[in-house]
Amino acid sequence: MPLLFRKIKELRNHLNTLRCERNFSLGFVPTMGYLHEGHKALIKRSRLQNEVTVVSVYVNPTQFGEGEDYERYPRDLDRDMAVCEELGVDVVLAPTDEEIYPQGSKTEVYVRELSEVLEGKFRPGHFKGVATVVTKLLNAVQPDRAYFGEKDYQQLKIIQRLVRDLLIPVEIVPVETVREPDGLAYSSRNVYLSPEERESALSIYRSFLLAQEMINQGESNSAIIKEEMERFILSHPHVKKIDYIEITDPELNPKESVERGDRILVALWVGSTRLIDNWKVG
Repeated sequence: MPLLFRKIKELRNHLNTLRCERNFSLGFVPTMGYLHEGHKALIKRSRLQNEVTVVSVYVNPTQFGEGEDYERYPRDLDRDMAVCEELGVDVVLAPTDEEIYPQGSKTEVYVRELSEVLEGKFRPGHFKGVATVVTKLLNAVQPDRAYFGEKDYQQLKIIQRLVRDLLIPVEIVPVETVREPDGLAYSSRNVYLSPEERESALSIYRSFLLAQEMINQGESNSAIIKEEMERFILSHPHVKKIDYIEITDPELNPKESVERGDRILVALWVGSTRLIDNWKVG
């Protein structure tokens, strides 16, 4: 069973003791828990590339907006510990809110421009919460490498930027999106979906295949591709609303003409569940 720490000071003392005993590379996988196959891919990559792996389990309140699903977000630390044991994780950090946000905390981290588009437009303050907690966790663990999934592509780009801008000495390692056999991207929020809603949620992945086929056949106009994706997605009965369909370059700049390597990003509501996903144009 991995060692479980609730307090950052105790985690640091443990890692410092290990470092005194031997040199090793340290991999870090920050999560909000309820671990699924996507998280497992991050952990496996860390185990492959490092001698020691730390996983954090923390549902960060500051990245949830008013009326979002903070209270009902799935939590099961015992289950997460069992997954970490199965995968050979060395240490789990599961801090309290008081550990991450000590009384009187005044400091926040905000990445301008990147945090103001796409998800940032529809979830004001979300990326401020993400950037702040990730900075705190990186400082707490001080890993050589940290692992983030490409499913949350905008989050990945923001974290890469903040690490560069704040001179944090860590390598951010992207890991490709992991999908269920029918194409639905793994997400902790998938547990909210009824069987009928889950079928409608597959419209996201299938719309990516539709877009890729259009591109393969020579269509490069982003507006036409997005319009066809929207028509297809909205034909599914449980899709309530599309927040955005956007085509960008790898740095999230909107594109009028699509090229190989660009990203197609989608956010929508299936029933009362908000899902995001993205696709790398091949």
